[in-house]
Amino acid sequence: MTVETTLVKVDADLRAGRIPVARQRLRGLVASYPADLTARQRLAEVYRLYGESAEAGRWAYLDADRDPGETAAFEARHPDPLDRMMAVAWRGPEESAPTETARTRLAGLREAASVQAGRPVHWHHVRDRAEHTDGDGSDGELFCAGLALGGLVLLGFAAVGVVTLVRWWL
Repeated sequence: MTVETTLVKVDADLRAGRIPVARQRLRGLVASYPADLTARQRLAEVYRLYGESAEAGRWAYLDADRDPGETAAFEARHPDPLDRMMAVAWRGPEESAPTETARTRLAGLREAASVQAGRPVHWHHVRDRAEHTDGDGSDGELFCAGLALGGLVLLGFAAVGVVTLVRWWL
């Protein structure tokens, strides 16, 4: 499906009040076409409907007319420049961005991440890191939750075993 066709569907979804569907279409569009600034702008607009200024700031980050309050909310949610690079979901070198504003912002973000990391950081490294996590760094949290659940199940089996033993002896 083309970008234009998807945007027409998004417009129809919004007119019909299907905001979550429109948001999902736009998220898919930005994932497939990360350099399409129109799709990013539309996704920011949808997040404004939700009152999600940090997400609106995330998707409007490359815009010339971005809202400073939304940008500040996005940067507060992602204070680490490398995390911010992942959140922006850019693919390819910043030179491939369609506007000078976007190129400048992407380069500035990459430079900030490089300074913090103490080594050069490139956009393909961010993508590689994102492929090894779920994109928000919560792999460790998910592992710990699974480990805790497994421990509870084992504890339950142990309790049933003790009760069975006690009943058998009596």
